[in-house]
Amino acid sequence: MKKPTLIIGKKHIIMSCLTLMLAVAVYINYAATPVTSKKKPEKKNSQEETISYGETEFVNAPADSATDYFAQARLDKMNNRDEAVQTLQMIIGGGDITEDETVMKALDAVEVSKLIESEGTIESLIKAQGYSDCVAYLDGTSAKVVVRTEGLDKAQAASIKEIILGETDVSAENIRIFEVK
Repeated sequence: MKKPTLIIGKKHIIMSCLTLMLAVAVYINYAATPVTSKKKPEKKNSQEETISYGETEFVNAPADSATDYFAQARLDKMNNRDEAVQTLQMIIGGGDITEDETVMKALDAVEVSKLIESEGTIESLIKAQGYSDCVAYLDGTSAKVVVRTEGLDKAQAASIKEIILGETDVSAENIRIFEVK
């Protein structure tokens, strides 16, 4: 009696595991992002009429613009990552590529999931230091962090850099910290 051949090979199992890991990392990033509602600025004049200015943002608006910035930055980052994941899944699922190319794309997918996880960890650790909000952007060779603060001194910047250096392989000269008030 002949043994049945196994249709699912090692390559398929590895690809499925990598895709699952990437999907879990994207979901964790999505679940950890706080949801904020965007309010339209309204102003009342002396006759008690409501004047709506639409979606305009005032340059000198104090706290709402910073909150909106962080919410929009997280949304943009999540959308970009989702597009990258879909593209990688389409490339991996395509039948026209060789096994070596498939392995390279799988490694790219793992790298993206590691970057997503590192960004979330960096954001959490910076918030744990007492900052109200922050967004981290990693691309493998550089790191950019946007922090909401009223002023950042050298010691605070050094502690943020220390967090990034501890979490990534990015060199200190490729780390940029930006303030949003």
